[in-house]
Amino acid sequence: MMYRNAKLIKTLLCLLAFLLVTKANFAQSTSKSYDICVYGGTSAGVIAAYTAAKLGKSVLLIEPGKNLGGMSSGGLGLTDIGNKYAISGLALDFYRRIGSHYGRFEQWVFEPHVAENLFNDYVKRGHVPVLFQNRITGVVKKGNKIVSIRLDNPNKKQITAVNAKVFIDCSYEGDLMARAGVSYTVGREANAEYGETFNGVQLMNGHQLPQGIDPYKIKGDPSSGLLWGIGKGTLKETGSGDKKVQAYNFRICLTNNPKNRIPITKPDNYKPERYELLIRQMEKRTWKSLQDVFIWSGMPNQKTDINNRNGFSTDMIGMNWDYPEADYSKRAEIWKAHTDYTKGLLFFVGTDPRVPEHIREEIAQWGYPKDEYQDHGNWSHQLYIREARRMKGELVMTQHHCQGRETVTDGVCMAAYTMDSHNCDRIVVNGEVRNEGNVEEGGFGPYPISYRAIVPKEKEVSNLIVPVCLSATHIAYGSIRMEPVFMVLAQSAATAAAQAINQKVAVQQINVAKLQQQLKADPLVDGSRPEIVIDNSNPDGVTLKGKWNSQKHGGYGPDFLVASENTDQPQTIKYHLAQQTKGKYEVFTYYPKSAKTATESKITIFDGQQEKQLSIKDSEVKVLGQTSGEWVSLGTYSFSGKPAFVEIAASGTATVADAILLVPRE
Repeated sequence: MMYRNAKLIKTLLCLLAFLLVTKANFAQSTSKSYDICVYGGTSAGVIAAYTAAKLGKSVLLIEPGKNLGGMSSGGLGLTDIGNKYAISGLALDFYRRIGSHYGRFEQWVFEPHVAENLFNDYVKRGHVPVLFQNRITGVVKKGNKIVSIRLDNPNKKQITAVNAKVFIDCSYEGDLMARAGVSYTVGREANAEYGETFNGVQLMNGHQLPQGIDPYKIKGDPSSGLLWGIGKGTLKETGSGDKKVQAYNFRICLTNNPKNRIPITKPDNYKPERYELLIRQMEKRTWKSLQDVFIWSGMPNQKTDINNRNGFSTDMIGMNWDYPEADYSKRAEIWKAHTDYTKGLLFFVGTDPRVPEHIREEIAQWGYPKDEYQDHGNWSHQLYIREARRMKGELVMTQHHCQGRETVTDGVCMAAYTMDSHNCDRIVVNGEVRNEGNVEEGGFGPYPISYRAIVPKEKEVSNLIVPVCLSATHIAYGSIRMEPVFMVLAQSAATAAAQAINQKVAVQQINVAKLQQQLKADPLVDGSRPEIVIDNSNPDGVTLKGKWNSQKHGGYGPDFLVASENTDQPQTIKYHLAQQTKGKYEVFTYYPKSAKTATESKITIFDGQQEKQLSIKDSEVKVLGQTSGEWVSLGTYSFSGKPAFVEIAASGTATVADAILLVPRE
């Protein structure tokens, strides 16, 4: 008996040892449950998670990498705005916090680490748990409902299952969406599919190479092979569809501050032959400064946001087509190739003797900032994934929505940027090198994005919202795909998710009118008084005297007004404050800056008790970033609910009048 007990104990000890070894050699597994799970710690992901937490929901934010903020903290400091009218809620709060950091009301240009610190602060203030370095590997569904997602942490060899009532995919790639069985597309639709004109194959002049560049390694000798960076394809019919994806790049942050500068040195896998097209471009077009090859935009504290310009630059054209559908290993290869190419380009420009000496001397003043991306070798943590998968949801946004020929009534965000696509291919056309795919078509005002464009078809998934890889054609997505717009859509998504949970309905069945009202009434998700905007186009809040001409571009919202020239009549525009306007507010006027703006504008403010006379000097209004105007403070006032107004009077020609903004001040 004792022998058998000893043998049993020995067997159990061996089994225990085996289990311990097994645990050491195989991934650990854990399980977590939440109301809302947000996948992707992009700018949208942070805002979605913060919103969900402020609405009282348990939430988990999952980020496959190590940093929050996506492109907004990854070098895209020159924010693509389009029109500030389109930006609201927490997205606007973010840019106001950026402004506060730099001593301004709001600011749209910034350093990467400033943005990342703010995103970290959002999750801290919202008490949002963040699971870093976890990537989705699977989805468990029951019918049309996601039950859980499976995550893998390759560094800790840990597998995690996350259960949630609603999931929000805020990744740039749409990985959760795809694994959940949602319909999507990659590439460019043919124009004929949705009756568009700027989709599909497009050979235009934007960001184009000069004519006459020989494509072969040995000029005039096709047998020598094509230069690096030129595809073997042929030009297809204009407007035809394909699976090609617009080029990715890095938005490069450099500094010319010697105390903060790390020299640009020879990178991994440096191959100078990759940049032969740059030399041939230079042979056809004189290279006068760095601005001829790069969009070299200045950021605060002697830093840059460098973007692609002209025919050969930072865009790695045609090298990213596999990325959207690739596995994690292949994506890492593509990402590394973009890093090597971009660092190699900077090194080439600074060292190759064929580059003009004055250009080499110019770039020698720049280097990688010591205080940026300190956990990432002073190089951006985010490749600019301009476009990957795009959902085919309840409604597809198209060129017609951008240009106002179709309008939705269930809008939960505004977009306002040009329909923009970077080049998708570089090929030989009639014996010379041409870039194909660049489109830059604007000329339209802000337009609403449908709620139906961020939810999949209910029969596919009933508890998923997709505010980043949303339902839009390639060319419409080119207008929508801006960081501030993603943030607004993310707030809408999280608010809708909370509503779906509260009502126990599918995300497709929520009350969109109620959602719209909630977003308007509580834009900061904290119960604070919302801002008040009185736009010049509001007939109930504005009284005009004299002749004012409408200008469609460069103002806040759809238009702004300019006082007519050569008139003897008094010209005024009076913005009436509603009687329910009570409390202390800082008052701003939006000042569209143009070459013909009057040197000084006269303004009267009546707070219900007394008048105050002010003036704005055109020379003192400094516009910063991709915008044509700024909010100018007129001071802080206490309103009692009695009739009050702000009046702008024409003083000479070209006096401008646009929106009035009241920001609550305690």
